[in-house]
Amino acid sequence: MENLDFILIIKMIIIGIVQGFTEPIPVSSSGHVMIASELLGLGEQGFTFAILTNTASLLAIMFIYRKDIIRLAANSLLYIKTKESTYKSDFRFVLYLIIGTIPAGVLGVLLKDLIAESVSMTTIAIMLFVTGIALWLIRNRRGSKGEGTMTAKDAFLVGLGQAAALTPGISRSGATIISAIAVGLDQKTALRFSFLLYIPVSLGGVVLGISDFLNESNKADLAIPYAAAFIATLLMSYYALRWFMGIMEKGKLIYFAYYCFIVGVLLLIFF
Repeated sequence: MENLDFILIIKMIIIGIVQGFTEPIPVSSSGHVMIASELLGLGEQGFTFAILTNTASLLAIMFIYRKDIIRLAANSLLYIKTKESTYKSDFRFVLYLIIGTIPAGVLGVLLKDLIAESVSMTTIAIMLFVTGIALWLIRNRRGSKGEGTMTAKDAFLVGLGQAAALTPGISRSGATIISAIAVGLDQKTALRFSFLLYIPVSLGGVVLGISDFLNESNKADLAIPYAAAFIATLLMSYYALRWFMGIMEKGKLIYFAYYCFIVGVLLLIFF
C-alpha cells in the first residue's frame, strides 16, 4: 500500500473517532467533523461520507437500545391487535416518537441541498455558543415527567429541537435533550427519548443518501478509508454513549456548556 493511502486511512480513522465520540454528546458531531477535517487538511467531507458515519453511529445506538426497540415494536403491535391496556404505554411512546420525528423529517427533505452546502467556522462557533448557552440555562433543571406522563405536545417540542440541529454546530443530542428537560421530562426519559428519536431521522437520512452514495464517482478508491472511518465511528459511538449515560445520571451537563464556549472562542480566534 502506498504511503499516501496509509496516511489517508489514518486521517479517516481520526475523523471516524471524532464523529463517533461527538455524536452522542451535546457538542455537535457535524461541527467537530468539519473542524477535524480542516485541521487534517482533508477539506469538507461530502454528503456521502456524512451518511456513512451517521449510519455507523445509528447502528451503535440501535445496539445499545435494542431491547427497548424490540419491546416497543412488539408491544405496539400487540396493542393494535388486542387493545389491551398493558401495552398502551409503549404504543403511545411510539406515537410520540413519530410525532417528534415530523419536524426534522419535513425540514430535512425540504432543506437537503441547503444543509449540504458549505458552512463557515464562524457559523459553527456561533452555534456552539448557542448550544452552550442552552445547556447553561437548563443546568439545574430536574424534570419529573416520565413516559407515563409525557404528552404529544412534549414530543413535538422535542422534535422542534431536533429540527434545529439540522444546522451544523447545533448538537442533535444536545438540542433534543435540552428540549426534553425544558418541557419537564426527567433525565432518564429525556435521554431515552432523545436517542430513540435519532433512529427514524437517521434512517430517513440513509434512504435520502442512497442515490448520492451510488453516484459517488470515486467510491471504489475510497472503499478502505471509508470502511476504516465506519468501524472507528461504530466503536467510538458505542463507548461514548455508554459514557454519556453515566454523565446524564449525575446531571453534569454543565461541563459540556463550558466545552462549547471554549471551542467556540478558539474557532473565532484561530479560523
